[in-house]
Formats: sequence, structure tokens, C-alpha cells
Amino acid sequence: MSLAIIKPTQSNKNKSGIQPNAVYSRKEAADALGVSLSTLKKLIDQGYLQVSQPPGMRRVFIKGSSILQMLDQTVVTVVNSQEQSKKAI
Repeated sequence: MSLAIIKPTQSNKNKSGIQPNAVYSRKEAADALGVSLSTLKKLIDQGYLQVSQPPGMRRVFIKGSSILQMLDQTVVTVVNSQEQSKKAI
């Protein structure tokens, strides 16, 4: 496999189980996306995910619609590991 660009489709989003009207904690959102908490924090800090934080609380809440919107706008690039090895040499 060489280089492929994959854009998530509506059917992919439905399979993930993310509900647009649900509210997720950071841990739940990270689990749903299959990323670590530190990666999720980077996504939030870089503006890919919109969050809400009630005044006086440390907790951050993420709407499912924000997660789905990010997935709609994300293009994933898949690179063959053999290609990466060749580039490293």
C-alpha cells in the first residue's frame, strides 16, 4: 500500500457510536476517538474541538456534535511503513 487519503463518511461516524446531542468528558471523548488524553488536549488547544467549561469548575465537557464536526473536517493520511523506512534511510 502506498499513500492513501481517507475522508470519514457518514456511515463511519454512525459506527463510532458518537451521539451528536450527548455530552462527553475528556476521557469519554478520547476513548470514542481512540486517542490518548494528551492528544485530546492538543486537539482542544489547537481549536479542533469545541468545549464548554462551567464557571468555577475544572471539568471540561465536549458535545458529540463537536466531535462529529471535527471528524467531518479531518482527512487521514495513511502511509505504508515500508515507505517511511525508505525515507528515513
